[in-house]
Amino acid sequence: MTSPDSAAPAGPRPPEPGAGDDTGLLSPVRAGTAAEAATGDRAWLAALLDAEAALTRAQAALGLAPEEAAGAVDRAVRESAFDVRDLALRARSGGNPVIPLVRELTAAVRKTAPGAAAHVHRGATSQDILDTATMLVAARTLPLILADLERAIDALGRLADRHRATPMPGRTLTQHAVPTTFGLKAAGWRSLLLDAHDRLAALLDGGLPVQLGGAAGTLAAFGAYARPDDGQDPAGTGAADTGGAGPGTRIAAQYARELGLAEPGLPWHTLRTPVADLAAGLAFTTGALGKLAADVLVLSRTEIGEVAEGTGGGSSAMPHKANPARAVLIASAARQVPALAAVLLGSLAAEDERPGGAWHAEWQPLREALRLTGGAAEAAAGLAGGLRVRPERMRANLDLTGGLVVSERLTAELAPLLGREEAAGLLGDAARRAAERGTGLREVLREEPAVREALSEERLRELTDPAGYTGEAAVLTARALRRTPRRLPAGPPSPPSTSSPEGRA
Repeated sequence: MTSPDSAAPAGPRPPEPGAGDDTGLLSPVRAGTAAEAATGDRAWLAALLDAEAALTRAQAALGLAPEEAAGAVDRAVRESAFDVRDLALRARSGGNPVIPLVRELTAAVRKTAPGAAAHVHRGATSQDILDTATMLVAARTLPLILADLERAIDALGRLADRHRATPMPGRTLTQHAVPTTFGLKAAGWRSLLLDAHDRLAALLDGGLPVQLGGAAGTLAAFGAYARPDDGQDPAGTGAADTGGAGPGTRIAAQYARELGLAEPGLPWHTLRTPVADLAAGLAFTTGALGKLAADVLVLSRTEIGEVAEGTGGGSSAMPHKANPARAVLIASAARQVPALAAVLLGSLAAEDERPGGAWHAEWQPLREALRLTGGAAEAAAGLAGGLRVRPERMRANLDLTGGLVVSERLTAELAPLLGREEAAGLLGDAARRAAERGTGLREVLREEPAVREALSEERLRELTDPAGYTGEAAVLTARALRRTPRRLPAGPPSPPSTSSPEGRA
């Protein structure tokens, strides 16, 4: 029974201001990374504002809006403060953040240039701006990921070259198979990362597209808003009659130039190839990084100990531990991004000219996929650059089976001398006896008269040395190291953001 004087049990702590913020507490793989900063709410807001400003500039560049209007929108984007949290809350009523943002931006323009306010967002729909901002964010994040992939590729190349002849156990279905080299294993990791790098580079090379279609993908409003004295067809019908470019298609092309993005062949409101391609590239990249992490996690086990992270992570309870923390974080991303990609690929099945829910479902999974991939790539660069390789442990593990790891080689050597079936039977029996006795395969084989007659002691010793049976591993490694990352063609860089992510909230 509780006395009246005893303290009442403490209830749950009330939420603190900002308690709903996602600071990366439960996602350490991306916390504090460049990719996280490039995909945060403020960065996304900056991209939305850049998209809006570029749309007005594009119309002004074609004589479809006054130059003064473009300048007024640019100034409002640069100088006005926008409350990210307020925009998020107000987005609930209309389903997307562009609707309240356009109201705020229009009001900001009206304060300094009342006549220019009519040119904010003119002809566009919310999806045009949000999709274009999404491509801008991706175009600004992918180079960060590519740079970290290149760092990891370079580090793995050095490891592969240094250890192209370092023997280690090859493992299949968790068991020793035949010897390989650590150089070939590192070259394999590097090859996968090159594949990932080339896929992401191809997205940038091919051009992430702007989105511009208007209310239902017809660009009709841009023709309706065109001025009769600018030589355009106000009704927007001339282009269809002549096969030429009308105001909307001309604006789309200029819009792409303003932002350093690609001009789309068609408005892609429900043709989600750009998002699906991003999803596939990011999922592949984290999977490739996950292969590196999975191998490091196995090879750094205490009882294997063939590699170790340069700086292991600690434990809250066990001071002796040096956990492979980077590999753990990469592995976590490799398990999350494919699931996020599934959501993005599922949104391909979008109805009508704008879907209810499929488009909206893309935003957070795509952002998280970019963040996790960026975090995993940064962790992989550190992991590969600091990885400690232990050839002595590799050799000790090779010797664990007492030569059984090269039974394939001995079978191939004895088959021409004894006959294929007899050689296979002899080696199978010898392997069983060696395992039962706990002795080496060479010692058991010396007891076989047929083997003593066929092979000298020196040749038998040579054949049972695992280091001598790595096949063409060194040649394959050298071949793999000739491959280099895909380089993007030289060209003008994307224009810098007209708005800063800082100071917007």
